[in-house]
Amino acid sequence: MNITLNGEKQEVPNGVTVHDLLDLVKIQHQRVAVELNRDIVKKDRYAATTIKDGDVLEVVSFMAGGS
Repeated sequence: MNITLNGEKQEVPNGVTVHDLLDLVKIQHQRVAVELNRDIVKKDRYAATTIKDGDVLEVVSFMAGGS
């Protein structure tokens, strides 16, 4: 099925969850915020939230730093 991840079209397997998707794209679950169709997905819902064909996701990583 086809989704949009951070503005780019991507093909993923049917039935993939947010948790699975993060594993597929090798992103650590602990250091990100996930938006699915403009709604924030709480971390405790990643494994229970199934992605559907045509969904739009934004994944934002938290980074340390500063000056």
